[in-house]
Amino acid sequence: MGYAEAMRRCAIPSIALIAGVSLVVLVCLSGTAARGEPRSHSPYHALTTFAKVLAHVRASYVDEVDETTLIHGAIKGLVRSLDPYSAYMTPEEFRVLRADTEGRFGGIGCEVDIRAGVLTVMTPLEGTPAEHAGLRPGDHIVEIDGEPTEGLSLQDSVVRMRGEPGTVVTLLVRRPEVDEPLVMTVTRAVIRVESVEHRVLEPGIGYIRVRTFQEDTAARHHEALDRLEREVAGGLRGLVLDLRGNPGGLVDQAVEVSDEFLDQGVIVTTRGRGGRLMVEERAHRRGVRPDLRIVVLVDGQSASAAEIVIGALQDNRRAVILGTRTYGKGSVQNVIELPDGSGLKLTVARYHTPSGRCIQGEGIEPDVRVEPPAGGAHGGAPGEQRDDPQLRRAIELLRPTDQPATTG
Repeated sequence: MGYAEAMRRCAIPSIALIAGVSLVVLVCLSGTAARGEPRSHSPYHALTTFAKVLAHVRASYVDEVDETTLIHGAIKGLVRSLDPYSAYMTPEEFRVLRADTEGRFGGIGCEVDIRAGVLTVMTPLEGTPAEHAGLRPGDHIVEIDGEPTEGLSLQDSVVRMRGEPGTVVTLLVRRPEVDEPLVMTVTRAVIRVESVEHRVLEPGIGYIRVRTFQEDTAARHHEALDRLEREVAGGLRGLVLDLRGNPGGLVDQAVEVSDEFLDQGVIVTTRGRGGRLMVEERAHRRGVRPDLRIVVLVDGQSASAAEIVIGALQDNRRAVILGTRTYGKGSVQNVIELPDGSGLKLTVARYHTPSGRCIQGEGIEPDVRVEPPAGGAHGGAPGEQRDDPQLRRAIELLRPTDQPATTG
């Protein structure tokens, strides 16, 4: 099956819309009384109970307690009860989030996520302490400096692994195929995350990997395309866009990357409470590259903002999606900075692909299914064909039909 046939197989259901996100939280205790709501159903009554519990803890708990820590813990519990992606962040945790979007921080250089309740390694970044220590995609980090990670939020776990360059963190790691847990001592370093990298694969075909969607990703992606057009012998005719292992990030950056390849149509729609349409993002003609053939590589770790790009290009029949089913995170979080420097990440909407699919918990099925390379999402260095059947198949789809195959 060639590129044209793969494109014909792209399924396009009916079209849906997107919505923008606005969040206003109003707490009006007097309104409850005005409506005559029973006291037992009043949120004010519940707050009274909370205040009494706090007073008992302060007065009678066996050890001295820090009130700020107690309050932060209470708010964390409140938000954590909503869904896996909403979170309250202390000021220190909120600084970690902002560092992530800027792409520079002190740590070990390992992308992680909570999968099935376990802190799981998504990708150790190339050349970082995490890679040198031997961490692999799929490893489970069960302890950080002797403290169990079970029950910790993603933000709490990341804060424990971050720290000043030169300091040491000890990880207890369980690897699915290894019986005994592994102890890894990792020295932190300054981590600079380049969200986009590119290279030439062969005449006419370029490669771009988007690792995550941070503040400058769309600009870096545009620059990579421009460079490939200059560097590829005979001109850039085909592109492999690698979104494997991409956990997501900033939605606006995903929209801009999608817009790079689309001249019209819906990119994504967002719906809030009750299915209310909030935002519809549509493509523009600027930056479009209509003659560029595209294959997008995906896997079970492609999530969130990455799935916006995947869904937009698949539903608009702009690219062939190749790999395995994506993760299925179709919710949108607003990040709100609070007066004390803490932050609230709150799920406010779910996004839908142009055809109307809500992929939350479902993921996106590729047009061409190819199993991943053994040992992780990316066999060998990004852009290398050796031991990467997904990349090899993508190149075959993009190669002109009259061009003989080359040996890799």
